[in-house]
Amino acid sequence: MAAQNVAIRQVANGKLTETEISVIRDLLRVAFADDGEGFTDDDWEHAAVGTHFLLEQAGSLLAYASVALRALEVHERMLRVGYVEAVATRPDVQGRGHGSSVVREVNKHIRSSYELGALSTGLPGFYRRLGWELWLGSTAVRTERGPVPTPEDDGGIMVLLTPTTPELDLHAPISCEWRPGDVW
Repeated sequence: MAAQNVAIRQVANGKLTETEISVIRDLLRVAFADDGEGFTDDDWEHAAVGTHFLLEQAGSLLAYASVALRALEVHERMLRVGYVEAVATRPDVQGRGHGSSVVREVNKHIRSSYELGALSTGLPGFYRRLGWELWLGSTAVRTERGPVPTPEDDGGIMVLLTPTTPELDLHAPISCEWRPGDVW
């Protein structure tokens, strides 16, 4: 259960202070330290362009997530997607519901603002219990030369349906635009 007296602040793209950015990046470096490559500058660039969700207690950042606008394509239809980036909880307060609280706020934002939510994860069980579904089709990245399969991401993409989600076949191929770092 989450601790008392926590609050989640939603901060628009470009509205974080330099101090807030530093605190967030420190939390992300610590939270992803055991993730092989850690939290890279490209990862931050993906999160930095989004709407930020900061779960704080007594002025201390406990958990964070970002939602960035992306265009995913399914059956030749471009979808306006809220793509979740950089979900993290400070390691010393994990297991207290802070990450779940942040994702619930992210879900509300996505459902009110986008056709679909999407994210890439190695922890599908965490997101599944919060309403996310596994994308069962193949994945690809759109490049200047056409789509390039990303089989390493198959089975790791999850989606959140919204009131404006068109009818989708979760077994269909899905593609994202190219970007530096992890494309998904």
